[in-house]
Amino acid sequence: MSEPDKFEDDLLYAITRTGEGFRPEQTDQAGLVAGGYRRGRRRWRRRSTAAVVGGAAALALVGTGAVYLTGSTSASSGSGTVAAASSGAASSSTAAVTPASAASATASPTATAVSGDEVLAAFQALLPKGQVTAGQGTGTEATPGKPGGAGATLVFDDGKGKAAMGISFSRVASNDPNLAQDACPDKKTVPYDACTTTSLPGGGSVTVLQGYEYPDKRATTKWWNARLIGQDGRQIQLSEWNSAAEKGSPDSRPTPPLSPEQLKAIVTDKSWDGVIAAIPEPKPVKPRDTSKEYSADEILQIVAKLLPNGLTETETMSNGFGYANFVLDDGKGKSMVQLNVQDWSHDDKTKEELFGNAQTLPDGTKVVVRKGSDKPGVGMWSVDTLHPDGLRVVISSFNSGTQQAPATRKAPVLTNDQMQAIAAAPVWVLKR
Repeated sequence: MSEPDKFEDDLLYAITRTGEGFRPEQTDQAGLVAGGYRRGRRRWRRRSTAAVVGGAAALALVGTGAVYLTGSTSASSGSGTVAAASSGAASSSTAAVTPASAASATASPTATAVSGDEVLAAFQALLPKGQVTAGQGTGTEATPGKPGGAGATLVFDDGKGKAAMGISFSRVASNDPNLAQDACPDKKTVPYDACTTTSLPGGGSVTVLQGYEYPDKRATTKWWNARLIGQDGRQIQLSEWNSAAEKGSPDSRPTPPLSPEQLKAIVTDKSWDGVIAAIPEPKPVKPRDTSKEYSADEILQIVAKLLPNGLTETETMSNGFGYANFVLDDGKGKSMVQLNVQDWSHDDKTKEELFGNAQTLPDGTKVVVRKGSDKPGVGMWSVDTLHPDGLRVVISSFNSGTQQAPATRKAPVLTNDQMQAIAAAPVWVLKR
């Protein structure tokens, strides 16, 4: 992994807690930091959905919103009426997909592939009474270039308005960090109305998040999601919107049709055991060496000593490596601050792109200052530094206590000079 990718990987991990990186979409690091949530949320939802794609199209969860793939698939598009199931979700016997008996998701070489039609039918059977249209499914059949997985998408109407829905299935390696990412996201970076995480008997968890299609709420479309991570490595995600399409379509109802309890009931249903068993076991993840990285706690401890007198870190985010955030309040309004600390000693091309015209301090540290917008709303001010030993330290401040909430002040608590003093401090040294 290149240093730029690793830098972005850490930021994404910290913001969305997926422990998984992404490839840079731009070299403007200020844009990266500001858009970290957008790409993080996309990755958080897209990781499993990508497994659904294969030769089919999906509700591709891109940008600040989710877009399901809608191309052709081996499963036929379908419409029909589904009968009401008890308590809003069918019992496991109602819609069981049983190509193989699999109470757990151990890779079974004898498991029978599950077709897209079967996945779609099982999904429909677990829904409450209503009309289903535009149904498409993708099965577990092996296809060159297709990641292991399955899923289905449809539009559901219980008589109160159409709602786009999609469910996806994949498997996570036993040593994949995703197995431990079972907590609700940091609300300073991921705005939502409600989120709960429930431990499952025998291990694993389900996180149900009630959020929005756009983090800045430019549209009122809501996005609700249930994500199950099983002890056996199964990953099941179910998403729904209060619109017939997740983007570009007006709201058709106040909220998505399925309640948090119904979302949880569907992703935990035993109907999916056969689907999971038919998905090939993923290869183990290459362990990441974090011994030379700054942990979030280390970052917070260092910054606490560098803050101007009278300011104290509150609402800290202290999980992971290379990234931390917190809130400052000088009595005139909250201000979120975030830092990313990363080894860039081996990257040359991107360093030149970002620091080619930087100011150079007497000790050799390069500094780039990016001022926030003067327009109304939340703005971000950043100071990007590259120390002589190759350690990159970026500090960003917002004129609000979160990345998305309305501005609470004209400018952040920290001035650009104060941020530079923190990011360029000699205490930041590359770990050898």
